[in-house]
Amino acid sequence: MLADLHTVRQRLLAGQTRASTEIEHAIDAAQSSRCRHAFLQTDFDAARAAAAAADPERQPLAGLAVSVKDLFDVAGQTSRAGSVVLADAPPARQDAVAVARLRAAGAALIGRTNMTEFAFSGVGVNPHYGTPANAVTTDVPRIPGGSSSGAAVSVATGAAFIGLGSDTGGSIRIPAALHGLVGFKNTARLVPLDGAIPLSFTLDTVCAMTRSVRDAILAHELLAARRVTRSSAPLSNYRLAVTPTLMTDGMDTIVAHTFERTLQALRAAGACIEEIALPALGELAGIQASGGFSAAESYSWHRHLLKDQAAQYDPRVAARIQRGAAMSAADYIELLQARRSWIARMEQALQGFDAVLSPTVPLVAPPLTEVAPGAERDGAFFRINGLLLRNPSVVNMLDGCAISLPCHASGEPPVGLMAWHGAMRDDAILNIALQIENLLQK
Repeated sequence: MLADLHTVRQRLLAGQTRASTEIEHAIDAAQSSRCRHAFLQTDFDAARAAAAAADPERQPLAGLAVSVKDLFDVAGQTSRAGSVVLADAPPARQDAVAVARLRAAGAALIGRTNMTEFAFSGVGVNPHYGTPANAVTTDVPRIPGGSSSGAAVSVATGAAFIGLGSDTGGSIRIPAALHGLVGFKNTARLVPLDGAIPLSFTLDTVCAMTRSVRDAILAHELLAARRVTRSSAPLSNYRLAVTPTLMTDGMDTIVAHTFERTLQALRAAGACIEEIALPALGELAGIQASGGFSAAESYSWHRHLLKDQAAQYDPRVAARIQRGAAMSAADYIELLQARRSWIARMEQALQGFDAVLSPTVPLVAPPLTEVAPGAERDGAFFRINGLLLRNPSVVNMLDGCAISLPCHASGEPPVGLMAWHGAMRDDAILNIALQIENLLQK
C-alpha cells in the first residue's frame, strides 16, 4: 500500500527521506506503463525545482507531488479540458485560485491530468488523447471513472499525493470509488472556481482525490483556505441513515455484498444506522428531464465553439451539450425553482441526521471494451454513465457535501462508501469519515 501524504511528510520532518527523493519516485510512477494516457502534459523539471525549494517545517505539502486536472489554469500552460477544440488556446496568464493555493503550500506540480472532454461524463473515456486504464484492476483493462480520470490514476500509482479535480455530478467521487481512493466533494461555495473551465456554473465543485481521509482534510483546508473543526467523537455519537430509495437500486453483487458487510461492521462498532425513506429522490429524473443544469449551462459556454467546431468534439459529449439548446429561459427558471423546493424538502427529511450512507456507485469498474469510442457502444456507454452518476449527482443537486472512501477488503475489487449530507456539513462528514476509515482499516 502506498504511503499517504501525512506519513511521508513526517518522514521528511524526521530526516528519513527528502523531497527530492520523493519527487523522483513520483516521476518514475508518472512515466510507468500504469500511467499511460494519465497525463496530457508533464513538467518534471519544475516539479524537481519545487521539491528542492520546499520547506517541510513551513509548507504543509512540503515539495510533494500534486497533479492538476486539465481544466485548471496553470500560468504559462494551455488549459484544454481534455479537448482538441482548445488545443491552440493561449497559455494561461496566472494560476487558477485552487492551483495557486496548492503551490503556495509547497506543492510540486508534476503535470496536467487527462479527463473526459469538458468533464462531461462519469466514465472517463477520451477519444482524443486516449483513455487511462484503471490503475488498480489487473484482470482486464477497466474504466478509470471520470471525469477526473487521470487524477485518480496519478494518485493510485504514486505519481501524485493529491489529484486536483472537479466534481459536477461525481467526477471526483466516481474515480475515487473505482480506484479505492478517497474523494471529498466539499460544499461548492467553499472553493473558488476562478481559473477553471466550467461545465455547470451551478454544480461545479473544486476538490481533490487523496489516499486517506486525513489527506483529504488537509487538501480541503488548503483549497478552501479554512480550518476543519476536528472531533474525536466515536461513531456511536452520530446519527446515520441509509435509504432504500434509489441509492441501492441496481447494485451488482460485489457492491451489494461489500456495502452490507460494511454496514454490519459499523453497527457492530456501535454506530446508530437508521433506514429512512427519501421519496424526493424519486423526483430527480423528472426535475432534470430537459437535460438539467449541465446541459443548459455548458451550452451557454460552448454554443459559439459548436458553430464551427462541432465535428471536433467527442460525439457523446457534443450530444449532451446540445440538449441545452432546446431549453428556454422559462425552462431554466423553472429548473432553478424546482431545485430550491427539492433542496428544502430533502433538508427537512434529513433533519436530525449527521450523514447518509450509500454506495458511491452501484457497480465495480466495467471493462474498457464495453464503452470504448464507437457508435455501436453508445447504448452501453450511456447506461453505465447513468449508473455511475446516479448516486453522486444527488449531492450536487442538494448543494451538499460528500466523501467516498474505500470499504472493500484487500484483494477485492474497489468499492466506495459515500457519506453525505446537505450544504455546509463538511466538517461533520469529514470527522465521520475519519472514524469509519479507522474502523475499516483495523
